[in-house]
Amino acid sequence: MGALVGCKEGIKTVVKEKEPEVVRNYAVNSNNIIMNKAGDTIYIANIDINTVTVVDSQTKKVTAEIPVGKSPVQLTLSPDEDILYVSCRYDNKIDIISIEKEKVVDSLDVGIEPYGIVTSQDGKRLYAANYRSSTISVIDLSRKKVESEIEVGDRPRTLAITADGHKLYVPHYLEGKISVINTKTEEIKKVINLAVSPDKNDRKKSQGIPNALEQFVISSDGKKAWIPHMLTNVDTPIHFQETIFPAISVIDLTTDEEIIDERKELFEEMNITDEKNETIIFANPYDVVFQPNGNKAYVVMSGSEDLVVFDLNRGGNATQSLRRIEGNNPRGAVISPDGETIYVHNAMSHDLAEISTGGEGSYARVKMKGENLALISKDSLSPLVREGKTIFYSANSEEFPTEITGNNWMSCISCHADGEINGRTLMTSKGPRDVPSNVLTTKTGLFMWDGSRDDFKDYLLTVQGEMGGMMELDPSKPLPKEVEHMYDAMFAYLDDPNSFPVPKSPYRNKDGSLTNTAEEGRELFEGKAGCITCHAGPQFTDSVKAVDENSNLTTNNTNFLHDIGTTNPLDKPSKGDARAGYSNPRDTLHFDVPTLRGVWATAPYFHDGSAKTIEEVIERIQYEGKPTFTDGEILKLAEYVRSIK
Repeated sequence: MGALVGCKEGIKTVVKEKEPEVVRNYAVNSNNIIMNKAGDTIYIANIDINTVTVVDSQTKKVTAEIPVGKSPVQLTLSPDEDILYVSCRYDNKIDIISIEKEKVVDSLDVGIEPYGIVTSQDGKRLYAANYRSSTISVIDLSRKKVESEIEVGDRPRTLAITADGHKLYVPHYLEGKISVINTKTEEIKKVINLAVSPDKNDRKKSQGIPNALEQFVISSDGKKAWIPHMLTNVDTPIHFQETIFPAISVIDLTTDEEIIDERKELFEEMNITDEKNETIIFANPYDVVFQPNGNKAYVVMSGSEDLVVFDLNRGGNATQSLRRIEGNNPRGAVISPDGETIYVHNAMSHDLAEISTGGEGSYARVKMKGENLALISKDSLSPLVREGKTIFYSANSEEFPTEITGNNWMSCISCHADGEINGRTLMTSKGPRDVPSNVLTTKTGLFMWDGSRDDFKDYLLTVQGEMGGMMELDPSKPLPKEVEHMYDAMFAYLDDPNSFPVPKSPYRNKDGSLTNTAEEGRELFEGKAGCITCHAGPQFTDSVKAVDENSNLTTNNTNFLHDIGTTNPLDKPSKGDARAGYSNPRDTLHFDVPTLRGVWATAPYFHDGSAKTIEEVIERIQYEGKPTFTDGEILKLAEYVRSIK
């Protein structure tokens, strides 16, 4: 349409009216799979392939596979759906994809390891959660510049924005809390703390402390949000049936409070039984989709590889499960506008599963529909690394030569959240043990806090004692070839430098150099403090020196286990284990030296997780010749240690 604004000498001047801006009027959340409003196009971030796949949901065909930056984790569309934004975690960028051109046309520099991203409802801004920087970048999309940074606390993960655009929800991955941001003032108006689930008399039905918050999905009516996460029980000896539990918390978006009575927990609201009348066990809840009319919710269990149906018109409890979604490691889902079909993204097999909901009726049954659609043209990982990664993320007790977990309870990432830490200290037969990171785990010498393992295959003991898997194997005997291959595959995955890169430190200057304070701390570290005596070499640990006469790692060499005064009253000595022929006894005083590379991201510290900060470590640690430090020197040392990469 045009408007007549003037006439001179018979010539009409027509000015074209500006097309009205598209303003989105429904809530959205960031995810690794998203669908456009019409429901005819699906976009998938291929997390470790560095591509985004576009799927036509009508023809069930891939229409494009678009190269993007390193480790694309989540996606969001502009309100007019002309632009797709992709968070490229390890490039510290947001790639901008033109839907029409099907290629990256620009990118945005943000903080360290961007994860969740959403556009504002008017499309003028983009919000990006910087996982390592603990900030939200607010980006002016007209100028393609970060206009402000909102400090939000540790490990902001995914994002969700309300239908009116007034509130942005920021789950913190390990802390069991959600920051609520007023988008107008760009201030945190509230922090929602998820409740701790109280212990039950039956430890096999006990629950625990919320962590590993994977998603924040707003319901169809916009009144509530569901958060799939884990519950970790820290006050009983670690055991697969007593430590890790799946849960979905429900938030009232009017009051921004958790509705505790509506939390979905195993054995209670999540209590579907099998033919033996026993509760079906699920692991690692990851994503949620709702029927468009809001009467049902479907939860993807990424570890056990199931879909669980909750009927919100019949008490809100689980009413059905689809045991085993075809494919490996389902991590995300979208539902068609008519509510008839759920599309599930399998992150390890890189395919798209199609599930029929059976409709919105109370007695409808979900079921697999057709064959999965391959999403990638080529896997960037070697077959062995892919196999190891698949095993690491799986709690499926039926898929491998021997079960990796007892009755689907837990995967490796149930404790090593995101492959690294879960911020929890768990009770073991040897005493309290802080969950260590897998960053550089194959490069830093002996395994375990007490250095009691020198061969990765010795993790058979962990699988048997903590995960309840591989119980048919005698730990004192060699592993069967097919089981040994499983460990070889997992080792290959952990050993791959792209699997767990050392996290970049937000404590350095923007150009990556040390601050002046950290430089002074480095001088103390290498000089007066003498830290370099144990934290030496490229990996900042002397554990790599625990070798025999043939330069092979050995638990018999205990010269590099150190007593630094951190023994815990709950620690217990060990006579060794069957895998080592009981040649590796350990006391309660001496411990392995952890790497300091990326240590800023691994709190709490010490073997028992009793130190909350680097400063506390420096103050408490005891060793021969330790000097007295001033408060200023402690600050400088801590600044340097937090900067080690």
